[in-house]
Amino acid sequence: MWAEVFAELRQGCPSDEAEIARAERELGFSLPESYRSFCRACGAGLAGGRVRVATPLPYPAADLVVRAELIAHSIQAAIGLLDTPPALAVEGDDPGVLDRACFFGETDDGHFLFWDVAGEPEYDIWLLAPDLETVRFGGESLDALFRRLQGAGVRTVLGEAAEPLPAVFEGIEAAVLARGAEAS
Repeated sequence: MWAEVFAELRQGCPSDEAEIARAERELGFSLPESYRSFCRACGAGLAGGRVRVATPLPYPAADLVVRAELIAHSIQAAIGLLDTPPALAVEGDDPGVLDRACFFGETDDGHFLFWDVAGEPEYDIWLLAPDLETVRFGGESLDALFRRLQGAGVRTVLGEAAEPLPAVFEGIEAAVLARGAEAS
């Protein structure tokens, strides 16, 4: 499936079943199948030159559980610094999606990807914009999200000024991730 989503796919460090199971235990829910297959086929890396998806790995800087907590805490801290709480503008008018959010990635311009962990087997994917107010629907699965980002649908996800992302995945190898872990 991922070779069809990314015309150029250079695999990064993949997640093994034990790491995926660990992440599910620590997060307290099953990970969606599209994401699980992404972790095995693509691994750690950068999609479309702009989107980094955290995957279950033994390297904290790239690990899903660590990144999910870090992103959630960072958003809460940023909101805490505001004079007034953000006025949420949620596509579809269900502000509850943020209450059910598990963050799993970010874009280079500050959008945060998250699952609405209600329902199964796939969770809807949403993006919180850098303004911390705008919440847009991304897709019904990870592959659907990337296909939208590669076409005209990118504007409904990342905003009117966004251009379609290239169908490229640049993986990050385990050795590079390990060096980063040693440096910190």
